[in-house]
Amino acid sequence: MSVEAVSRVEVISLGCRMNLAESERMQAMLAGETGLVVINSCAVTAEALRQTRQAIRRARRNNPDARLMVTGCAAEIEREAIAAMPEVDGLIANAEKLDARAWNVPDLAPVAARSVGHTRAFVAVQNGCDHACTFCVIPQGRGPSRSRSLADVVAEVRAHVAGGVGEVVLTGVDLTSWGQDFGLRLGALVAAILREVPELARLRLSSVDGVEIDQELFDLLAGEARLMPHLHLSLQHGDDLILKRMKRRHSRADALDLVARLKALRPDMAIGADIIAGFPTEDEAAHQANLSIIAELAIVHGHIFPYSPRPGTPAARMPQVEREVVLARAAALREAVALQRQAWQESLLGRPQTILVERDGTGHAENFASIRAPAGAPRGAIITITPTYLLEGMLA
Repeated sequence: MSVEAVSRVEVISLGCRMNLAESERMQAMLAGETGLVVINSCAVTAEALRQTRQAIRRARRNNPDARLMVTGCAAEIEREAIAAMPEVDGLIANAEKLDARAWNVPDLAPVAARSVGHTRAFVAVQNGCDHACTFCVIPQGRGPSRSRSLADVVAEVRAHVAGGVGEVVLTGVDLTSWGQDFGLRLGALVAAILREVPELARLRLSSVDGVEIDQELFDLLAGEARLMPHLHLSLQHGDDLILKRMKRRHSRADALDLVARLKALRPDMAIGADIIAGFPTEDEAAHQANLSIIAELAIVHGHIFPYSPRPGTPAARMPQVEREVVLARAAALREAVALQRQAWQESLLGRPQTILVERDGTGHAENFASIRAPAGAPRGAIITITPTYLLEGMLA
């Protein structure tokens, strides 16, 4: 493909929802460019870095004459190595990727323009992280925690809704730390969005740190119908000693207590979690604790990550678990989540579910269950259907 054949910029997003939200903003900001491909990279694990390199090579093969730029965490953490790849024409610092000046373009794209054709919008409200988890390189790639202003976030949400979006997802590197740099908590932001944008049908949170859930946010999760009953925890592990070695700030009991209190008030709350398999020093007992917390929390949306050492992190210097053991434990965790998910999906059969219809004819219920929409259901509509069967992992 020649530069002349590239009719618009292509932004390829890898990794987290935060990257996805930022990629949508870059797509709008760079819309006037031609012959430009941007890789918004990820480096959270060794596998993520491998996928970033693979995406760069694939993008170059598909666009041999385009200008190929890389930003994101890999471009920060592995700067020299990524810059040395022959496919790459240049890097944009992670902290500057949403700054039009870094790309030498005018920042003229309105937020509403990014909503056209979308049913769901990801709104990044916070960036960076002040914590020091022993396995994580993200603070190196994104810097310290910093929050967008409440007014700025509310304005963006309002613009997305005006553009036709039916659901907004709040994202951040450490979402529940929002506002702490200027004396507020995430509950205040959620309450303001719901109050100031009454036409917003559905608000959802991405991954949260359970110990940072403030009382106002807890009350909203427990009782606000427009805040979706779907809590995705940055859990990481089910064993207390491993959690301490990770420098996480919660215990197993903290996670169990939080979920029990929420489900007592909102029984339809669906639980998701990020879980790491084979963290350094993890013995069989710790692995069993990791397995058992899946059933105890009834985790139905599980993101399982086999541990891989990241250079420069404390965990990389700890005694490592053999790779084949790590992979076997990850497979066992995925199977445990699959069993929980199937039982949960079967429990939804015959029960009305309200879904947001998406482009591919499927939709997500309020609890984030995937459900096939009836034929002809218009994209972006919010409809109620009663699933009657489960086929290939999807309700219909």
